[in-house]
Amino acid sequence: MKVVVCVKQIPDPADPGALNPETNTLKRDTKLILDESDSYGVEMALQLVDAAGEGSVHLVSMAPNNEVSGLRTALAMGAESATLVSDDALSGSDALGTARVLAAAISKNEPDLVLAATESSDGYTGVVPEQIAELLDLPSVTFAKEIEINSGTAKVRRQTEAGADLVECPLPAVVSVTAGVVEPRYPSFKGIMGAKNKPVDELTISDLGIDAAQVGWAGSGQSIVKVYDAPPREAGEVIEDDGTAHERVVQFLDDLKVI
Repeated sequence: MKVVVCVKQIPDPADPGALNPETNTLKRDTKLILDESDSYGVEMALQLVDAAGEGSVHLVSMAPNNEVSGLRTALAMGAESATLVSDDALSGSDALGTARVLAAAISKNEPDLVLAATESSDGYTGVVPEQIAELLDLPSVTFAKEIEINSGTAKVRRQTEAGADLVECPLPAVVSVTAGVVEPRYPSFKGIMGAKNKPVDELTISDLGIDAAQVGWAGSGQSIVKVYDAPPREAGEVIEDDGTAHERVVQFLDDLKVI
């Protein structure tokens, strides 16, 4: 079984850097790291291949400046190989442009299963996995908490507001996983050293047959008009117990749809 995992390399959230004043987008000219949300997909892929008893895990990423630091982390976890798409023409790509690039790179690998995070930690669009599935004409399952592969079928337990759905779909398919679905392993020293020699195929959009007008600022259907600080957090509500505080707490939780 071959599993492809979409991974994003992002500025370190602990030191996110500055915004580009012309575009109001994050500057990505520093070292990038593996998005934590994607580490769950990598771990899930490794566990599925182990359970199958054969197969491989391949990574697909899109990043500027031929950046591979985040990919090397995922390779150190146990993935066998990776594809990096890096091209100046990709700067400013929106979600659909990103999906076009990743879908084209994925199609070159002909996987049985494609895994992705529900959303990235620096974009939060939450639509790229479904766009990839549409572009590849594959079934899509979202918010996966558990995945079982059996006889060419994916059985997925997906998280919902009301609990969970149990769904099945034929392979190949695209499945997005939620944070906490598994506990990502820490790369061992041996894994870190071995990752340096694992193959990373570096491609441009011309290698993928993608027109520059479909990606980057030229193909983007959106722009960031303004960025401003979030308002300060307001003080919480203080409830003094006069014998009915429990009712107010229950009502508060009900309003949040926790109960």
